[in-house]
Amino acid sequence: MAVKIRLQRHGKKNFAFFHIVVADTRAPRDGRYIEQIGSYNPNTNPATIVLDFDRALAWLNVGAQTTIVTRRILSYEGVLLRKHLQGGVAKGALTQEQADAKFEAWKAAKDAKVSAKVSGLAKEQESKAKAAAAAEAKVNADRAEALAKKKAEAEAAAKAEAEAAEAAQAAEEVAAEATEEAAEAVEAPAEAPAQEAVESAATEA
Repeated sequence: MAVKIRLQRHGKKNFAFFHIVVADTRAPRDGRYIEQIGSYNPNTNPATIVLDFDRALAWLNVGAQTTIVTRRILSYEGVLLRKHLQGGVAKGALTQEQADAKFEAWKAAKDAKVSAKVSGLAKEQESKAKAAAAAEAKVNADRAEALAKKKAEAEAAAKAEAEAAEAAQAAEEVAAEATEEAAEAVEAPAEAPAQEAVESAATEA
């Protein structure tokens, strides 16, 4: 029976996660399996991998094959490196202590790299949040400035309208006074001849 280490899909549409299983190659992808040895969630950054290291190594040692993706996952977790080092120990190329030292050094470097990536992502997210806050503050300031300008223009227009109304009222008052003066000037010459006629009649008498 050929055995493969492969992924078994779970989760909802466009948000899938996977179980890492050991299954018969003849079984359906999401069907029956022999053993589940971990899980893989690509929706996080970096991807979340949970793996039973010893069981994965044991299945590799008995000849289990891997798919392309699971091979990359096992390589990322160091299972393939441990298998390679244990092969060197079995052949006498290096001692168990040397193999353990090499594996621990690799693991420390990998953990440092992952930590640097996580911290870099956190800093990037923080800088994006600060940039978004600054952009929002700028938009709010521009909006407040535009509102203040609009209010000032409205006040200036109202003031100009009030001044125009006052000027029109003053002009009307001046025109009314001029009309009254003109009327008085017209009435005054008419009264003068009548008075002269009375005076001449009194003289003749």
